Amino acid sequence: MKTLIAILLFVTFAQAQQKFFTEAALNDVFVSENNEEITLSEILQQYKGKTVFIDVWASWCKDCIAGMPKVQKLREENPEVVFLFLSLDKETESWKHGIEKYGVIGENYFIPSGWKGPFCSSIDLDWIPRYMVLNPEGEISLYKAIETDDENLLKALK
Repeated sequence: MKTLIAILLFVTFAQAQQKFFTEAALNDVFVSENNEEITLSEILQQYKGKTVFIDVWASWCKDCIAGMPKVQKLREENPEVVFLFLSLDKETESWKHGIEKYGVIGENYFIPSGWKGPFCSSIDLDWIPRYMVLNPEGEISLYKAIETDDENLLKALK
């Protein structure tokens, strides 16, 4: 039993410590608001040297919508941080409508590969909203948060 607990703790700790995206995640193709295809790697390259807040969300997600005003408040309080919104909507039309309807201000991209695609699989996505923070060196400094007032999230933004 002790061995099982130790293994579970190790696996949990290892997941929590993921510092970089996998090659498959970096090569996953997203869609910009201008309907242009772009890889995650290309997106992140644009923000090299900056702190990046990632919000994986969808316009149909009740918790995502409830958290959006809090995320926008964080954006206002952290103007030097890039806010990157990655949508798991089923269609680009509903995604674009959601951006407008919920006032999603930031960099917006659609994830055509969905929940089972390379990006979401690589981050063990099991719930949205999912918040992540990348430091200016491009390392993942916060791997997982689902609340905007998460203490670790707030520390990672500073």
